[in-house]
Amino acid sequence: MSDMGHNPLLFGHDNRTGILAVEPAGPFMRLFFRAGHGVQFHDEPFRPFILLSDPALVSGCRAPCSVRQLAGDDFYRFQLLFDSWGDCLTARDFLAAKTGVPAGSADAPYLFISDLSHQYLLTTGATLFKGLEFGDLRCLALDIETYCAEGFEFSNPKRREDRIVSIALKDSHGQETVLRGDLLDEPAMLRALNEAIRTCDPDVIIGHNIFRFDLEYIATRAALHGIRLTWGRNGAAPHITANSRWALAEKVIDYPRWDVYGRHIIDTYFLVQLYDISLRSLESHGLKQVARHFGIAADERVYLEGNGIAATFDHDPELLYRYNLDDVRETLALFRLLGYPWFLQTRIFPYSFQNCPLRGNATRINALFLREYLHRGHAIPQRTGEAPAFEGGYTESAVQGVSGPIVHCDVASLYPSLMLAYRLGPVKDTLGLFLPMLAELRRFRLEAKRAARESAAESERHYYDALQQVFKVLINSFFGYLGAPLHNFSDPEAAAEVTRLGRLTIRSMIALLKAEGAVPVEVDTDGIYFRPPDSCVTEADEAALVERVSQGVPEGIEVEMDGRYRSMFAYKAKNYALLGYDGRVVIRGSGLRSRGLERYLREFMREAITLLLTGSSADIERLYQGYLTRLRSRDLDVAWVARTETLNESPATYREKVEKGRRNPAAAFEIALASQRVYRAGDQVSYYVGGSGRDATAYEHCRPVGAFVPERPDINIPYYVDKLRHLKRRFEPYLPKEPTLFDL
Repeated sequence: MSDMGHNPLLFGHDNRTGILAVEPAGPFMRLFFRAGHGVQFHDEPFRPFILLSDPALVSGCRAPCSVRQLAGDDFYRFQLLFDSWGDCLTARDFLAAKTGVPAGSADAPYLFISDLSHQYLLTTGATLFKGLEFGDLRCLALDIETYCAEGFEFSNPKRREDRIVSIALKDSHGQETVLRGDLLDEPAMLRALNEAIRTCDPDVIIGHNIFRFDLEYIATRAALHGIRLTWGRNGAAPHITANSRWALAEKVIDYPRWDVYGRHIIDTYFLVQLYDISLRSLESHGLKQVARHFGIAADERVYLEGNGIAATFDHDPELLYRYNLDDVRETLALFRLLGYPWFLQTRIFPYSFQNCPLRGNATRINALFLREYLHRGHAIPQRTGEAPAFEGGYTESAVQGVSGPIVHCDVASLYPSLMLAYRLGPVKDTLGLFLPMLAELRRFRLEAKRAARESAAESERHYYDALQQVFKVLINSFFGYLGAPLHNFSDPEAAAEVTRLGRLTIRSMIALLKAEGAVPVEVDTDGIYFRPPDSCVTEADEAALVERVSQGVPEGIEVEMDGRYRSMFAYKAKNYALLGYDGRVVIRGSGLRSRGLERYLREFMREAITLLLTGSSADIERLYQGYLTRLRSRDLDVAWVARTETLNESPATYREKVEKGRRNPAAAFEIALASQRVYRAGDQVSYYVGGSGRDATAYEHCRPVGAFVPERPDINIPYYVDKLRHLKRRFEPYLPKEPTLFDL
């Protein structure tokens, strides 16, 4: 594994180690290095660039530049090189005006990259963190607590009384600090925070939801007092982009982005989103709930409600400071858990540590191609515009209801294996990098898996296991890149051929299983859950059956036995539950575990599914009656019936759409619009439905959870009973039937 960091296709051609950050410094780029117990820097010249289809397009532009002609006949055949970033921006504006096509458009005859540090890393082949261990990073976790004036529900940094009352800091070497609001006034706390950052000199500043709360609050309060935040390694104030947007799958999160010179800011809230996008295993993305999920919450951890912070500061400030310290302890522990894969990816991709998690998989892979093509001086193809949709993988719910026993077999990295076996790469990849890069990643992953198995030291095993997981993600992302529009080397037609072969492969596996007497139950793109034939008595028999299936598919495609289960409940395609031989229940699919459902419905569904899997379906009626009794009780917990939703756009945009008849009203947005707090896209809103009558409209009768008064409960019990009744009906086809006259 010693040569892993030296493959230029994956790690770039610049093998310099210890680079912590890259920043512009006039006509130079400043590189920060870890050296001994401190950080040093040196400057080197760099010429920013724009790629162009025809140099005649810059005729008349006042920005001086030299022109480098690239080899090959691809669209961007010329590279304009400028002496300064200012000249590069002038040329960008000139090209936008002359062509009528703004920078960033897929059909632009020029390619402009707006991040100067990214340009430098692309051009040189350097990456951050080579030769460094994750533990070598100097990290500082930060969390604040704020006052809320009497008569208001939420803290507001623009309200003078709503000062910062506590700032907790914990660095990666164990040093803990609390800047206390009972000992310091707010200006003194902010100056002490400046000094703490200067003294610690962190490479990474960490917080949970730090962009959308802590940093914005600090900036507003500092401006109120006329205090400059000197957080940069050169003493510069943070650069703030007020209206940044991060798109992740179906989510959109608006946030004010901060860039601190020579440092990285990592928001663990974003890392949690990335972790949960595929697993969907978290009930909430809040720090306390996530810490409990991962088992990193201390037994003696202090918990306070947000609306009780001011009273705690007034009457028991020591408790508040313990609570604040517990927050940063959990934040740093969460970063150590979820930040490691992104640290490793920052060694590969030409992005900063802060930017690497915020770029999509396809965007990061595209950067590898751009880097190598520029290194070889080769022209780059134009980006693909919107492409027609193509048929995806083969899915089928062949048998509904409960089956067992169940074996799961799948193809290891189906789509990458097909691409390599059938030599399917993008037609625009003139240099033929796609398949060699994919093959190297697969080889590296296998080596990392082997090293993880063979390593005697726990730290080595952890490193290699994390590394192989990173390579696994990257390998599987190559297919996504192939089919993604708006990238330079993507090829949707090749992606469509890969999915076609994938469907053929899965159908072939189904035929082989049926020939053995097995019964396929659930089929999902690259794997099959099936009931083995009666001849399979032992686990070894099942493994031998899967091996025979593997021998029956084309060379280069490897079918593996991925699990065995006591029983399975198949509800519909991609929605099923499994009962392991260890008694653990795993539920997959939004139809059976949607976080958009109220908690009581999620709990009922999980208990009902467990009864089905364990052969106790007759007890579901008793379970249902128990829930009805609890719903009708006078001391009902509002959190049990409350619904939490994530805003997928800003409340202002929602209101405009409703007024124009472009969308229906929604409860979460109505709560946000009526609140004293300013909500953004990506924020979560928890509410319950009040009033009476099961047909109540949620958006007209919604109440924020914080407004619930236990002494005067106004929960709409008939509304929630009716929702439970509808949910129970989903399971009725799988319940014992009442005897009829014909059965007597």
